Amino acid sequence: MSTALKISRVPRAFDPELGAETRALLPALNGEQAELVAGACGSSPYLKELTVREADWLPGALQDPQAAVAQVFDTCRGLEGGALKPGLREGKRRLALLTALCDLSGGWSLEQVTGALTDFGALAVDVAIKAEIATLIRRKKLPGLSEDDVATAGGLTILAMGKMGAHELNYSSDIDLICLFDETRYDPDDFYEARQAMVRATKNMCAALSDRTGDGYVFRTDLRLRPDPSVTPVCMAMEAAERYYESLGRTWERAAYIKARACAGDIEAGERFLNALRPFVWRRHLDFAAIQDAHDIRLRIRESKGTGGALSVPGHDMKLGRGGIREIEFFTQTRQLIAGGRDETLRCRGTVDGLAALAAKEWVPQDVADTLSAHYRAHREVEHRIQMVHDAQTHKMPQSPDGIARIACLMDREPEALTEEIRERLQQVHELTEGFFSPGSAPGSARPTAATAAPEIGAELDGAVIARWPTYPALRSSRGARIFERLKPELLARVAATAQPNETLLALDGFLSGLPAGVQLFSLFDANPQLLDLLVDIAGTSRELASFLSRNSSVFDAVIGGSFFDAWPGADVLQRQLEDRLAREEDYETRLDMARRWAKEWHFRIGVHHLRGLIGGQQAGAQYAELASVVIAALTPTVVEQFAAKHGPPPGRGAAVLAMGSLGAGQIHAQSDLDVIVIYDPCGAEMSEGKRPLATRPYFARLTQAFVTALSAPMAQGRLYEVDMRLRPSGTQGPVAVSLTGFTSYQENEAWIWEHLALTRARVVAGDASLATEIESFRERFLSTPRPVSKVLQEVVRMRGRLSEAKPPKGVWDAKNGAGRMMDIELLSQAGALTAGLVARDVHAGLDGAVTAGWLDRTDADYLGASYDLFWQVQSAARLLSGKPIDASTIGEGGARFLCRTTGHDQLETLEQALTARYSGCAERIDAALNMEGLDAGQD
Repeated sequence: MSTALKISRVPRAFDPELGAETRALLPALNGEQAELVAGACGSSPYLKELTVREADWLPGALQDPQAAVAQVFDTCRGLEGGALKPGLREGKRRLALLTALCDLSGGWSLEQVTGALTDFGALAVDVAIKAEIATLIRRKKLPGLSEDDVATAGGLTILAMGKMGAHELNYSSDIDLICLFDETRYDPDDFYEARQAMVRATKNMCAALSDRTGDGYVFRTDLRLRPDPSVTPVCMAMEAAERYYESLGRTWERAAYIKARACAGDIEAGERFLNALRPFVWRRHLDFAAIQDAHDIRLRIRESKGTGGALSVPGHDMKLGRGGIREIEFFTQTRQLIAGGRDETLRCRGTVDGLAALAAKEWVPQDVADTLSAHYRAHREVEHRIQMVHDAQTHKMPQSPDGIARIACLMDREPEALTEEIRERLQQVHELTEGFFSPGSAPGSARPTAATAAPEIGAELDGAVIARWPTYPALRSSRGARIFERLKPELLARVAATAQPNETLLALDGFLSGLPAGVQLFSLFDANPQLLDLLVDIAGTSRELASFLSRNSSVFDAVIGGSFFDAWPGADVLQRQLEDRLAREEDYETRLDMARRWAKEWHFRIGVHHLRGLIGGQQAGAQYAELASVVIAALTPTVVEQFAAKHGPPPGRGAAVLAMGSLGAGQIHAQSDLDVIVIYDPCGAEMSEGKRPLATRPYFARLTQAFVTALSAPMAQGRLYEVDMRLRPSGTQGPVAVSLTGFTSYQENEAWIWEHLALTRARVVAGDASLATEIESFRERFLSTPRPVSKVLQEVVRMRGRLSEAKPPKGVWDAKNGAGRMMDIELLSQAGALTAGLVARDVHAGLDGAVTAGWLDRTDADYLGASYDLFWQVQSAARLLSGKPIDASTIGEGGARFLCRTTGHDQLETLEQALTARYSGCAERIDAALNMEGLDAGQD
């Protein structure tokens, strides 16, 4: 198989005489290879100079370019001492010449060209820095190090930034580097001596690469991307750099680190540093504020470089000018910054790869990504030809016709056609990217203003409410206020279009007043105006959800993800997703915070689906319960792992979490507490085995406390759930965790009837599979024997009395507490399950059990079941509308419409009448069922 360069195109010689002269120096070449050299050298004085110097080497290299490149790399890796500088320069000379010819011939792709240049850059930096470190070690200038430390450069790592980091280096690029050293490799007392030596090594490395000698230069090096370069040394300690980025890092520095990679020196230390910097680069929320930051940078570049004028190809800067390479890079990197914190697949270093990843996740339309990728490649090809002519560090098209003609000759194009094509490409890039950064500047995309969007707003809405907005925390910063001013006309126009504008305005006012900060959220709205409709819908309907949003505005991120309005995925999918997310986090607190953030997004999603009528109250209740079960199941191993690190693995089969009450029955609302019992089985073990072992009982008691804390403790992302453990054996007087034998023995010998009633709704949601199976087997076996009807119903009567005293109803909209309401029906249903020997957990099955046991009429059971469904719809809707018992006079028009829609009633008055009638009807039927005088003694 031939390894010679495959030629698909040949450049023309701008100066045929120079081309022929160069060709004559290489008599071994003929055919297309000779034409290639003549065309290239007849248009590029730089390539002609290289060819003259490498005339003996080049013919053989063209026979197998890949092997020639490998040989250049191998030779440079072995350079030492006085041979280092001339050897690296010879290597760069040969690589630049061969790469240019492979590029001009069409034999290599853009990625092969830039990859070869980039890889040589990394090799040159690595060889040069390790040579300097070796010298310092020999001279005893690096305390505590030996020759063995040369391989890792004594802890000095070099990060490749920009095009070198992305494997996109061009012919005349500077190489942008950040040099850091791992201060933990040195005794603290030796820190300043070590830093001084590292600074010296870095300076000498740069000189070895940058200095021009008779052999030329290797690469110009630029160290100005390091933290605060005007006052910091050229090589910094990693810990100092990390502190800088955490406290002072800016958006442009975050964008720069998208392409960063450890390329030389101590690679492992460099990767550790980049990993530590992930939270700085990749924000956990959707960061639309980055758009304005990037736009501001673009404007400053245009101002400082004079590239903001009209588009004219002669003299145009293909990198920084309008529609140039930097526009595509900014467009890509800014989108990556927005969403990359939530989606690791978007964290690509390369521009084309980044566009492809963004298109795959629908952050950029596929046709836009394809067009920008094609233009990026074409721009880079033109940029390379510009630099090939004189090895000049420039990106500007020549001003003169002859200069443009040289570029056209290198591309085998006619100057006029090439100029027109470049102009069209630049214009298309500008149009595609400008609207993203500055919507009002894009053709045909002017944003509405207060005058055009809603001229009647001032007359319809309460101006006093709007006037106080600038005093709110979210609007006190000039940047937040500036973005909000752009949003306000659209926002107020949507408010004015609602059924009760001033009522919605007040709800929106409550949302804005609760926001602690506004830049990120307002930027998100600015980039996604459709979210304003959702905000107005929520604010005008559910004050509770609006209040939640003001405290957790990052949950809007989930709406942008694309799948927000998809069907519910189910517990298995959710659990895998959460477990995957937890596995990516490195420490316990970030895992807990991530779980809170994830759960809040799904919780918000359920609420919005319910609010907008995509699901009913029953579906919402089931989804809330499934979500809580998933969170418990996924977090439990995380808590156990953290606890076990100190006290050893759980003895025996560990612990299981038994969900009780509504969670056990699989139906909770937006604000439900979680009723749970923790049951453990030590399998005879008396102590744990760990650094600080504990006896079995205190082990599981403290593990349970850690579990409850993980769910309920307020952290940076708030709390997950309130946890109630009062249903455990002996209630608040008993241990927080109970052994399996203790639990079963208690249920069989000591538990009250009401505790047996509670067991009818119990369900294991986390823990060892065999332990979970055994608990459920016990529950089924224990409940399958019907209980005496009279004994059970007598207990139900007593419980109704206690509940009536403890929790009287709070008006007609309290569907939970009081005679004939939800808790009353649930209690009757549990009694039905207990007296019929049923293990089913839902209310309807329990009512059927009461019919089977003979103490409830079928018609009454159906009436109670239908009433319960109505009450649940009201209860779940009410908890979404407000954190307090609702009042028909204050829930507003939006809340009233939601209540009516979710319950199937036309008006709030008819719903209120239906509830009142149902409460009375249910109470009468329950009273009749619990009247023991009518029961046959044989049923007992």
